Amino acid sequence: MALGKQGKGSDSMEKQYRNILVPVDGSQNAEKALARAIEIAKQNDSRVEVLNVIDVKQFTTNFGGVMSGTGDMIYSSFEYIQDYLTKLKDRFAKEGFTNLGIHARFGSPRVVITQDFPADYPIDLIVIGKTGLSAVERLLMGAVTDSVIRMAKCDVLVV
Repeated sequence: MALGKQGKGSDSMEKQYRNILVPVDGSQNAEKALARAIEIAKQNDSRVEVLNVIDVKQFTTNFGGVMSGTGDMIYSSFEYIQDYLTKLKDRFAKEGFTNLGIHARFGSPRVVITQDFPADYPIDLIVIGKTGLSAVERLLMGAVTDSVIRMAKCDVLVV
């Protein structure tokens, strides 16, 4: 059975999702999104691409963009993320789901999730966890989830 949505002007158009992107950041909401994406993938015989985006801006200060950390800090963060992603893949493999890719990229999460990654992989659906930010934080900083909803060129499911 395919997960679908009503098409414009159609009473029963269903969309078959073949390639599902799940951005993860280690949060509980991201874990819920990944679990939901795996359910959808099993129903559709789909592939799940798990992505963590390392925003290098987190390693800079407000003083002219001078690095507050070293390259070693960035590399250590990347190693930590790779280990986290590998553990996720192993966990789902033990549960019998192996059609899963893991990816880590540097850049702006908003841009990587909605533009860069889908340019490299044929993504039909993005399954993303709801933001953990408060209303004030969303107002001041914006939320990645909100940006993905607005910018994505494919369907988005917020879990």
